[in-house]
Amino acid sequence: MAKLSISDLDLDGQRVLIRVDFNVPIRDGAVDNDKRVVAALPTIRYALRSGASVVLMSHLGRPKGEVCEEFSLRPVAACLGRHLGREVAFAGDCIGDEARDAVANLSRGNVLLLENLRFHPGEQHPEEEPGFADALAEHGDVYVNDAFGTAHRAHASMVAVAEHFEQRAAGLLLARELDYFAKALSKPARPFVTVLGGAKVSDKILVLENLLGKVDRLIIGGAMAYTFLRAQGIAVGDSRVEEDKLDLALSILDAAEAKGVDVLLPTDHVCGRTFAEDTECETFEQIPDGWIGLDIGPASARRYAEAIAAAGTVIWNGPMGVFEWPAFAEGTMTLARACAESKALTIVGGGDSASAAKKSGLADRFDHISTGGGASLELLEGKTLPGVEVLNDA
Repeated sequence: MAKLSISDLDLDGQRVLIRVDFNVPIRDGAVDNDKRVVAALPTIRYALRSGASVVLMSHLGRPKGEVCEEFSLRPVAACLGRHLGREVAFAGDCIGDEARDAVANLSRGNVLLLENLRFHPGEQHPEEEPGFADALAEHGDVYVNDAFGTAHRAHASMVAVAEHFEQRAAGLLLARELDYFAKALSKPARPFVTVLGGAKVSDKILVLENLLGKVDRLIIGGAMAYTFLRAQGIAVGDSRVEEDKLDLALSILDAAEAKGVDVLLPTDHVCGRTFAEDTECETFEQIPDGWIGLDIGPASARRYAEAIAAAGTVIWNGPMGVFEWPAFAEGTMTLARACAESKALTIVGGGDSASAAKKSGLADRFDHISTGGGASLELLEGKTLPGVEVLNDA
């Protein structure tokens, strides 16, 4: 269901409380990777152009409800200010007198960043700090959620704060995420191909069950492929296998066959003697004992690329191997190139997949790279995100 967007609101003269995702790495007192700050800029700039003042709130790291200087958002305020070309005010707390005074002094066209929400236990555990959400809600006239990366968490700033507002809308980033996943999952151009990788079948059970009724072709790679292969009696050497999921893997393959879904599994493998970057490397069709599968082989990569080239919609979630190590990166990079060259709608589901897409140097040729690994995974599982459900319907 479509949600109200910030672009649907009259923000002139309003104080807009925006939940952003500024959970960025800090090194030596400065932001080390500003991609999440940059991702929030369109929504912030839109609010400022519309005549609003902007109050931003975010978490950073896991300070466990206590003030911890290494998790302060102060360096993020400086980073954001450089991108906006203006000073961004900073409040040393997100509630209390300092925050209230900073909000009261915020004039139209200016931006204030509140200190880390997770310095308070009430952000993740409302029962431990009654009134936390009430105090946060006092900082705005309108609520906007632009933090897709945490939209699957029912934390105070995502749900309880939003419930205080008559107008609660999605920011431009969140709206874009929802729009792309809706296109793929509701009305995909056919054939609809999903690429799943990663370490464990157990991490993707719900995704597999939900997508079997939607996709035309399922491509499986990464360590999770070895559980499927072992279940079929195919030799996988010392590769990682979830022994307790072998029956589940067979049932998924049976269900796919019953639904007419074509499942592609790797038929050759780039292997190492040990799980190490500098291990001896060899390619096998049947993996002998003493070897570990660490990437899909070249024949599998070509077959997967051909399937992507023929697709109308592609969702990619999970690498094909240990792409961080050059000797075991080619399978994942081949898929990245195939997606970039495809005429299909191509969506990357955040997390390691997003990192792989960016490492390929082709990120700008994908239609959409998600900013939230956990949130995108739950959408693929068919779940409703609490931080989205609470927003007004369009």
